[in-house]
Amino acid sequence: MSALDFIYWLLGLMFAAAAWFNLKDSGNPKRYKRASFWGLYAVTFLAGTWLPPFVTGCLAIAMALLAGIDGLGKAGAVEAAPEQRRVAAARFGNKLFVPALLIPLVTVAGTLILQETVTRGQPLVAAKDATLVALGIAVLVALAVGLWMLRQPFAVPLTESRRLMDAVGAVAVLPQLLAVLGAMFALAGVGKIVAAQAGWFIPVENDFTVVLAYCAGMALFTLIMGNAFAAFPVMTAGIGLPLIVLKHHGDPAVMGAIGMLAGYCGTLMTPLAANFNIVPAALLELPDQNGVIKVQIPTGLALLVVNTLLMYFLVFRH
Repeated sequence: MSALDFIYWLLGLMFAAAAWFNLKDSGNPKRYKRASFWGLYAVTFLAGTWLPPFVTGCLAIAMALLAGIDGLGKAGAVEAAPEQRRVAAARFGNKLFVPALLIPLVTVAGTLILQETVTRGQPLVAAKDATLVALGIAVLVALAVGLWMLRQPFAVPLTESRRLMDAVGAVAVLPQLLAVLGAMFALAGVGKIVAAQAGWFIPVENDFTVVLAYCAGMALFTLIMGNAFAAFPVMTAGIGLPLIVLKHHGDPAVMGAIGMLAGYCGTLMTPLAANFNIVPAALLELPDQNGVIKVQIPTGLALLVVNTLLMYFLVFRH
């Protein structure tokens, strides 16, 4: 059992609550579809460690069929009236930011503490898992503080998370699916194909052009696939490791960190990153569905240039 199971269980319980509240929503004609969708998703988190990969794959296919055949319908949960929200906001003022600010603060502190905590000669949490475990603890701390400040029952965050998940819909699963797609591309040898073709299009002896190709490729593949996690294994196997690390002796840690940032530049500019760019436009009821993307394109291009230069000046310094 991994320490990350703690995070999976938290997510699984949240999705299970969304399934339960949808099941109880008799006014929604598609409540059974919604309840089944979120229920199956909850199972993948709550029991994913013990489920055979084939069973998990079948659950994913069932979820795709539920969402793809006639959709999941519109969200049935109703949020508080605008006037009620304005009164609550005026009452609490800037204190409303306290729970949100606690999350990064507790995450940083928890990461530092967990990395140094040893029990019986063994680390309490593996270094690679410390940040995610600390994030889970931070969310629970922020939740407790928020409930205490606002004097709300525990059911409120569950019903509100259900409302948000229903508004997002099946798009909530997209990051995981795209990350798996990237892993499948890597296993299928797409990275090797990219590596084989790289020598035809870029001068591999020049370290700057290699860095430029890697960063631009990360952004481009993210534009196409909608997720930097999907682009990372392909571009890293094709250009990052063989050319930047092995051929030009670059630092793999710097390459990986800044490479992901370059990929995120593509995230800012693609509708395929629907959970970042399309869902906010829908939730805010913007007249232009692509309005968020249009505003972010100049920022994405500028950050891509900055990340490329940062990698060039830092990755080869040892």
